[in-house]
Amino acid sequence: MKKVSEIYGSAKGPVYSFEFFPPKTPDGDLKLMETVKELALLDPDFVTVTYGAGGSTRDKTVQILSEISKRYSFPTVSHFTCVGANQDQIFKALKEIRSSEIVNLMALRGDPPKGEGKFKKTEGGFENATELISFIRSEKLDFCVGGGCYPEKHPDAKSLEEDVENLKRKVDAGTDFLVSQLFL
Repeated sequence: MKKVSEIYGSAKGPVYSFEFFPPKTPDGDLKLMETVKELALLDPDFVTVTYGAGGSTRDKTVQILSEISKRYSFPTVSHFTCVGANQDQIFKALKEIRSSEIVNLMALRGDPPKGEGKFKKTEGGFENATELISFIRSEKLDFCVGGGCYPEKHPDAKSLEEDVENLKRKVDAGTDFLVSQLFL
């Protein structure tokens, strides 16, 4: 499987991808695969599949990524968050993802569970994506690691300058690529 960093490294123009989320029903599963088939005609550079709060959709995420990889030639990326998990749980999940031959990972802090307001670090877990990225690198599982960036500033940053400083810390921690989002 091609690493996303290689795509960016050889790109002669804009790189674009599609992001999917794991459906909650069997009908949703069928609809998702129909949608992927339709969007595959647009020849995306890669596709990503989200990872529910606290890893609630981890198994489904890996299953969907594996199915997409079997059917299409474009690279896949698994979202991965640190919400609701300690380091041991995160390490175990990373090993499971890697054993599924997924090489691209989007390391994100993740949103707090509904109703919790602000993000709260899990005991033994990580405060932010930078800490998560650093941990992933330290475990030497040979992932191509991406991170999120915010063209108009992360909602938790007090200023654009603070946001750029946080972004630099992510890069220094070991991200291979950064992705911003455009919602249509």
